[in-house]
Amino acid sequence: MDPEAVSSANQRLSNAGPDTLVSPLFAPKEVLRSFAVTENLVEVVSNGDDDEAADRAHVERERSEIREFVKGLTPDEIKFGGWFTRLLSMSLSSYTEKVDWQYFQEKYKGVPADAIVDQRIKMASRYAAIEGGISAGAYTATVAATIGSLGGASPATVPAAIATVMVDVTYITQLQLRLAYDIAVLYRVPLDVSDPEDLWKLIRVAFTIKSGEVAREGVVKVVPALMRPLIKRFYSKGILAAGKGLPVVGKFLLQRNVIKIGIPVVGVPLAVLVNRYTTQIAGRHARAVFRNEARVVELAGNLSAQSSHPQLMLWVAWLVINADGKISDDEALLFRHLVRLVAERHEVIDEQLAQLVDLDPDDVWQRIDSEEGDLSDVLDAAGRVAAVDGDANSRERKLLAELEVRCRQGEPESD
Repeated sequence: MDPEAVSSANQRLSNAGPDTLVSPLFAPKEVLRSFAVTENLVEVVSNGDDDEAADRAHVERERSEIREFVKGLTPDEIKFGGWFTRLLSMSLSSYTEKVDWQYFQEKYKGVPADAIVDQRIKMASRYAAIEGGISAGAYTATVAATIGSLGGASPATVPAAIATVMVDVTYITQLQLRLAYDIAVLYRVPLDVSDPEDLWKLIRVAFTIKSGEVAREGVVKVVPALMRPLIKRFYSKGILAAGKGLPVVGKFLLQRNVIKIGIPVVGVPLAVLVNRYTTQIAGRHARAVFRNEARVVELAGNLSAQSSHPQLMLWVAWLVINADGKISDDEALLFRHLVRLVAERHEVIDEQLAQLVDLDPDDVWQRIDSEEGDLSDVLDAAGRVAAVDGDANSRERKLLAELEVRCRQGEPESD
């Protein structure tokens, strides 16, 4: 395809309406020129010919299953995103029954979670690159021209074009979704995919939805300078409202992935590298999110286990969290797990705290004053709660100082 054809296609897609499946995410001219002369950028990570053959065979098997899945989709399911709802049911139900923490412990005996997560990200990125190379061989100008209309071209060409794109998009979607789930399991973050809240959390993490900042940070660290403009465009529409529902996610993912098929002139290199680097970014984002959550859950477990005053600790923790008038995600997560673990380990469920709207600090001071003996566990817990989302700010430090005075008042004076 000559430069004029690329320019014409680019202009055509830029004029597309908001409901068109094709997204105007074309590579800038400098990227096109670089890909046209730099074939050695295509590098599929492998550990030798045998491993590469085994990896390719694995990818081919999964593509075969996905091809059957795609055959059962209707045009409306593809155009309006219903394919994603169906994929979730197919790709997660049996997988989550098989893959749990014990599964990884048996597979990687004695290996720390961080090391296993790193290997899973590398493996998924390798599979993604291989799949990109296989799919790219079928991408043509006809595919690029027909995917947006679902009927604008001749009936003979549209089904093949749709199937070509959907196998690629569905494979990468499933791969990244399962990678995020694997990472959550490895860090022992509880996820119940039958729970809508947990499922949406997994989707947001897997596809870096509402995480543009994280994605951009990942681009800087992972992607070569040559690819950065293109990958940034891939993530340029990374914000998606949670209330829009699963079909909208499906439409969003299809639009975002079309960047790989709009430039047949660069073909295989583009599909391989976009698949590979977006999977790396997705994996690293999932690692950052779930590793942090594992850290918070671990802290909640330690505070609960070490507390001699579990009910008072909850009130003090809530006071500290509210000290600056705002509640961070890490603080909310910590308190949720604190309440759960205190109920499980100490059989303490505080209904008054659960129904509380406005917290009166004087109420907490009275609770502290009514306790006798050593309250060092409560004071230590307060300091660790304040630091869960970073160094304590000025309001938190002021509150901690007052807490220390009040918790020390009941201690016997030393000789």
